[in-house]
Amino acid sequence: MSESPTGSPVVLDVWCELQCSDCHSALDDLRALRARYGDRLELRLRHFPLDKHKHAFTAAQAAEEAAAQGQTWPYVEAVLARTEELATRGEPLLLEVARELGLDDEEFDTALIDGRHILIVDADQAEGKAIGVTGTPTYVIGGERLDGGKSQKGLRARIEEITDRLLAGR
Repeated sequence: MSESPTGSPVVLDVWCELQCSDCHSALDDLRALRARYGDRLELRLRHFPLDKHKHAFTAAQAAEEAAAQGQTWPYVEAVLARTEELATRGEPLLLEVARELGLDDEEFDTALIDGRHILIVDADQAEGKAIGVTGTPTYVIGGERLDGGKSQKGLRARIEEITDRLLAGR
Protein backbone atom coordinates (compact mmCIF):
# COMPACT_ATOMS: atom_id res chain seq x y z
CA MET A 1 0.00 0.00 0.00
CA SER A 2 1.63 3.24 -1.07
CA GLU A 3 1.27 6.56 0.70
CA SER A 4 -0.58 9.25 -1.19
CA PRO A 5 1.52 12.08 -2.68
CA THR A 6 -0.34 14.46 -0.40
CA GLY A 7 1.07 12.67 2.67
CA SER A 8 2.96 14.44 5.40
CA PRO A 9 5.69 16.82 4.25
CA VAL A 10 9.42 16.32 4.63
CA VAL A 11 10.52 18.25 7.75
CA LEU A 12 13.52 20.57 7.70
CA ASP A 13 14.45 21.74 11.19
CA VAL A 14 16.10 25.14 10.97
CA TRP A 15 18.16 25.85 14.09
CA CYS A 16 18.26 29.61 14.11
CA GLU A 17 19.15 32.60 16.22
CA LEU A 18 17.48 35.91 15.48
CA GLN A 19 20.51 38.06 16.24
CA CYS A 20 22.72 36.02 13.87
CA SER A 21 23.88 37.57 10.60
CA ASP A 22 24.56 34.08 9.14
CA CYS A 23 20.89 33.21 9.73
CA HIS A 24 19.95 36.40 7.89
CA SER A 25 22.15 35.31 4.98
CA ALA A 26 20.40 31.92 4.94
CA LEU A 27 16.97 33.49 4.28
CA ASP A 28 17.47 33.46 0.50
CA ASP A 29 18.04 29.71 0.64
CA LEU A 30 14.96 29.19 2.83
CA ARG A 31 12.82 31.29 0.48
CA ALA A 32 14.09 29.28 -2.51
CA LEU A 33 13.32 26.00 -0.75
CA ARG A 34 9.79 27.19 0.09
CA ALA A 35 9.27 28.27 -3.52
CA ARG A 36 10.53 24.95 -4.91
CA TYR A 37 8.73 22.56 -2.56
CA GLY A 38 5.74 24.46 -1.19
CA ASP A 39 3.70 22.24 1.14
CA ARG A 40 5.91 19.20 0.48
CA LEU A 41 8.64 20.67 2.74
CA GLU A 42 7.86 21.93 6.24
CA LEU A 43 10.39 24.46 7.53
CA ARG A 44 10.32 24.15 11.30
CA LEU A 45 11.92 26.95 13.31
CA ARG A 46 14.07 25.68 16.15
CA HIS A 47 15.74 28.05 18.60
CA PHE A 48 19.41 28.07 19.45
CA PRO A 49 20.15 31.45 21.08
CA LEU A 50 23.87 32.00 21.54
CA ASP A 51 25.28 33.47 24.73
CA LYS A 52 27.31 36.05 22.79
CA HIS A 53 24.09 37.79 21.65
CA LYS A 54 22.32 39.35 24.61
CA HIS A 55 18.91 39.74 22.93
CA ALA A 56 18.77 36.34 21.21
CA PHE A 57 16.90 34.52 23.99
CA THR A 58 14.22 37.24 24.18
CA ALA A 59 14.00 37.28 20.37
CA ALA A 60 13.40 33.51 20.38
CA GLN A 61 10.52 33.99 22.82
CA ALA A 62 9.13 36.77 20.62
CA ALA A 63 9.29 34.44 17.59
CA GLU A 64 7.25 31.89 19.53
CA GLU A 65 4.63 34.56 20.28
CA ALA A 66 4.60 35.40 16.55
CA ALA A 67 4.01 31.68 15.91
CA ALA A 68 1.13 31.71 18.41
CA GLN A 69 -0.33 34.61 16.41
CA GLY A 70 0.18 32.76 13.10
CA GLN A 71 3.11 34.77 11.72
CA THR A 72 6.26 32.73 12.41
CA TRP A 73 8.30 33.22 9.23
CA PRO A 74 7.21 36.79 8.41
CA TYR A 75 8.29 37.77 11.94
CA VAL A 76 11.56 35.81 11.79
CA GLU A 77 12.45 37.34 8.43
CA ALA A 78 11.61 40.88 9.60
CA VAL A 79 13.78 40.54 12.73
CA LEU A 80 16.66 38.89 10.87
CA ALA A 81 16.64 41.80 8.41
CA ARG A 82 17.51 44.03 11.38
CA THR A 83 20.09 42.00 13.36
CA GLU A 84 22.36 44.99 13.96
CA GLU A 85 19.46 47.09 15.17
CA LEU A 86 18.36 44.24 17.46
CA ALA A 87 21.84 44.23 18.99
CA THR A 88 21.46 47.87 20.03
CA ARG A 89 17.70 48.22 20.66
CA GLY A 90 16.68 44.82 22.00
CA GLU A 91 13.10 44.30 23.14
CA PRO A 92 11.68 47.62 21.81
CA LEU A 93 12.65 46.49 18.29
CA LEU A 94 10.93 43.11 18.79
CA LEU A 95 7.70 44.89 19.76
CA GLU A 96 8.06 47.36 16.87
CA VAL A 97 8.36 44.52 14.35
CA ALA A 98 5.25 42.89 15.83
CA ARG A 99 3.33 46.18 15.37
CA GLU A 100 4.61 46.57 11.80
CA LEU A 101 3.28 43.10 10.95
CA GLY A 102 -0.11 43.88 12.49
CA LEU A 103 0.40 41.52 15.41
CA ASP A 104 -0.90 42.20 18.92
CA ASP A 105 2.13 43.97 20.39
CA GLU A 106 0.51 44.21 23.83
CA GLU A 107 0.22 40.42 23.85
CA PHE A 108 3.88 40.26 22.77
CA ASP A 109 4.87 42.48 25.66
CA THR A 110 2.84 40.35 28.09
CA ALA A 111 4.35 37.13 26.68
CA LEU A 112 7.87 38.47 27.19
CA ILE A 113 7.05 39.54 30.74
CA ASP A 114 5.28 36.33 31.80
CA GLY A 115 7.78 34.06 30.06
CA ARG A 116 5.13 31.77 28.56
CA HIS A 117 7.47 30.65 25.75
CA ILE A 118 10.67 30.13 27.77
CA LEU A 119 10.17 26.36 28.06
CA ILE A 120 9.92 25.97 24.27
CA VAL A 121 13.14 27.94 23.75
CA ASP A 122 14.92 26.03 26.54
CA ALA A 123 13.77 22.68 25.12
CA ASP A 124 14.95 23.58 21.61
CA GLN A 125 18.31 24.71 22.93
CA ALA A 126 18.74 21.52 24.99
CA GLU A 127 17.77 19.32 22.03
CA GLY A 128 20.13 21.25 19.77
CA LYS A 129 23.02 20.70 22.17
CA ALA A 130 22.12 17.01 22.44
CA ILE A 131 22.32 16.50 18.67
CA GLY A 132 25.53 18.49 18.26
CA VAL A 133 24.33 21.93 17.18
CA THR A 134 27.10 24.40 18.02
CA GLY A 135 26.17 27.40 15.87
CA THR A 136 23.51 28.83 13.62
CA PRO A 137 22.10 28.24 11.15
CA THR A 138 22.13 24.45 11.42
CA TYR A 139 19.71 22.27 9.49
CA VAL A 140 18.47 18.78 10.25
CA ILE A 141 16.68 16.84 7.53
CA GLY A 142 16.22 13.11 7.11
CA GLY A 143 18.38 12.49 10.18
CA GLU A 144 21.33 14.43 8.73
CA ARG A 145 22.76 17.57 10.36
CA LEU A 146 24.11 20.29 8.07
CA ASP A 147 26.09 23.11 9.68
CA GLY A 148 25.57 26.48 8.01
CA GLY A 149 27.40 28.48 10.65
CA LYS A 150 30.82 27.79 9.11
CA SER A 151 29.77 28.04 5.46
CA GLN A 152 26.46 27.94 3.66
CA LYS A 153 28.07 27.09 0.34
CA GLY A 154 26.36 24.09 -1.21
CA LEU A 155 23.90 23.61 1.65
CA ARG A 156 20.77 24.43 -0.34
CA ALA A 157 21.80 21.90 -3.02
CA ARG A 158 22.41 19.28 -0.31
CA ILE A 159 19.02 20.00 1.32
CA GLU A 160 17.35 19.71 -2.11
CA GLU A 161 19.14 16.42 -2.76
CA ILE A 162 17.96 14.96 0.57
CA THR A 163 14.42 16.34 0.13
CA ASP A 164 14.14 14.90 -3.38
CA ARG A 165 15.35 11.52 -2.13
CA LEU A 166 12.88 11.51 0.78
CA LEU A 167 9.98 12.59 -1.43
CA ALA A 168 10.83 9.94 -4.04
CA GLY A 169 10.89 7.24 -1.36
CA ARG A 170 7.30 7.87 -0.33
